[in-house]
Amino acid sequence: MNSRDTMPGVHFLLLLIEHGDAAAVRQRLGIGVPEQLTDEGAAWELDRLAAPRSVQLWMLERDDPGTNRLVFHRAHVGDAVKRDILRGLPFGAATGPLPVRVDCGQPYCSHAEPDIPVSRRGLIEGLREARTMGAARTAARAVSKPDWAAVAEADRAEPLPGFARWALGVRIDCPPEVRAQFGSHPKFTKRLRDAGIVEVREYVLLGRPPRDVLAVLRLGTRLFPHRVAEAAEVLAPLVRAELGANPDAWAVLAQLLPSFAGTVPELVVTSGAVARP
Repeated sequence: MNSRDTMPGVHFLLLLIEHGDAAAVRQRLGIGVPEQLTDEGAAWELDRLAAPRSVQLWMLERDDPGTNRLVFHRAHVGDAVKRDILRGLPFGAATGPLPVRVDCGQPYCSHAEPDIPVSRRGLIEGLREARTMGAARTAARAVSKPDWAAVAEADRAEPLPGFARWALGVRIDCPPEVRAQFGSHPKFTKRLRDAGIVEVREYVLLGRPPRDVLAVLRLGTRLFPHRVAEAAEVLAPLVRAELGANPDAWAVLAQLLPSFAGTVPELVVTSGAVARP
């Protein structure tokens, strides 16, 4: 992270307590007020972190053309998502097509819609015919946002093959209710987490290490504030109860954070316990 902002996780957690208390803790830790982020700067920092793939969707949910441009140019964004960005399809609550502004000015960067083949027998039959993981990934790429309802209905009528279900389920834009239809067993959800597909609450409670989780959330205050608000609702009661305005507890947290291997809640609880007399 930026040398002037070496404690992004602490900065994020300090947002969850009273402003005056946070100022006193910053003074005790000697970290000052964090610098303001830009979308471009935050996206650049995000690329350096072990962030889950779902952050791409959280960014797109803003339905902001500038944010869509940032996602379009991120590494490992699938062709299906790029196609829907170029078509102006909203990923959040917007009801109409979005302005499309993805040109980055780089001469060797393509801004053309990806060529995504569709089975000659149609989208659904292409998914049903998938008998290998490679074939399933190819068939799943053809699914666009308007197609998810038809995919869900087809799966309810007759379950899609396992390869197709998995290829669809790990799409960042697969609707949560459709993904849940594909599987809800703990082993399935763990595989999804391992593939970088998480809900915000799950990420906050189970993500590791806290250094990365909190750094991602700090950047999210700029890139996906609506999702960070969900994270704050989960963490704020615990942070206020365990750390509150106690500068000693915050000092312990700052010392533990770089190498702590547990979860964010475990870090907060441990820091509070160590600092208690």
